[in-house]
Amino acid sequence: LLSEDRKSDFVRQNAERHVRLREEFAGRDEAKKLIPFATARGRGLAIDWAQADIAQPEFTGIREIEPALEELVPYIDWSPFFHTWELRGRFPAIFEDEYVGVQARDLYDDAQKLLDRIVAEKIFRARGVYGFFPANRVGEDIVLYTSEERDESRAVFHCLRQQMEKKDKPNYSLADFVAPRESGRADYLGGFVVTAGHGADEFAKSFESQHDDYTGIMAKALADRLAEAFAEYLHHRVRREWGFGKTENLSHDDLIREKYRGIRPAGGYPASPDHTEKTTLFELLDAPARTGVILTESMAMHPGASVSGLYFSAEESRYFAVGKLNRDQVEDYAKRKGMPLTEMERWLGPNLAY
Repeated sequence: LLSEDRKSDFVRQNAERHVRLREEFAGRDEAKKLIPFATARGRGLAIDWAQADIAQPEFTGIREIEPALEELVPYIDWSPFFHTWELRGRFPAIFEDEYVGVQARDLYDDAQKLLDRIVAEKIFRARGVYGFFPANRVGEDIVLYTSEERDESRAVFHCLRQQMEKKDKPNYSLADFVAPRESGRADYLGGFVVTAGHGADEFAKSFESQHDDYTGIMAKALADRLAEAFAEYLHHRVRREWGFGKTENLSHDDLIREKYRGIRPAGGYPASPDHTEKTTLFELLDAPARTGVILTESMAMHPGASVSGLYFSAEESRYFAVGKLNRDQVEDYAKRKGMPLTEMERWLGPNLAY
């Protein structure tokens, strides 16, 4: 797009490609019929829980953590940093790009200088809380218990299941990755809330007040990168405390590509699109008191440079998108959560197929 000689051909080819994609996916959408919720439940992921390797964590309960910023820096994934500035490409290969390589390198150098200052002067503060809890699947929900006796519920996470017609793959739900209570197996679920945002807004505003919007945006982008790095750093620790991570021998690139056992899906994202599930997690971990992170009325986290989610340890666990939902599942889900259907539909609006 920056080349006068090549721009017109690129634009034309891109437009033609979009036409082909629209035609292709329009046909796919019609073919992907949604199935009844009852049918989808019967097509969930089947795990042989009698033989499954269920990891037991070193402890159950809640722990707080405040790592130094320099501990988080090695876990930074820089690729999304460039996306903030609308520069597309993977780090560090983006530096070799003939169109944006020089700009990306200059941006990265500026970011390193500001990051060095943030770390040296401890301008941002990282705070987090996480925990492991006895858990089992009960129907379409995941129930957490107060003790290993599992006779008293501590919290319940409600899950949604894919309803699209699928030929050779299961209709996934996060509940599939936790041992059912009737299996007799003791399973566990983890949860976390972390932030690197304390001090970030004030630092960014100090530049904006001087009409230096560039450095202000840079400060906020670095806070976001440190928060995501904190999530990666803590997940690395959690896998070791869960046992199966002690033998990991992963490179930085392996960590970025999530080549490890377990997942950490977040409320409001494709596998768990209901943002209101965050309230259960925040209450479970007493996150506002322990981290200073709060939920707004729209379920956004404040400070913004914060990350939260659940930890699943099953070898079969994987990320997926719930996709479109029919009324039968939404009604069932609202009933399980004890919420009015109209309110549930408001939170799940983008996922409704009716």
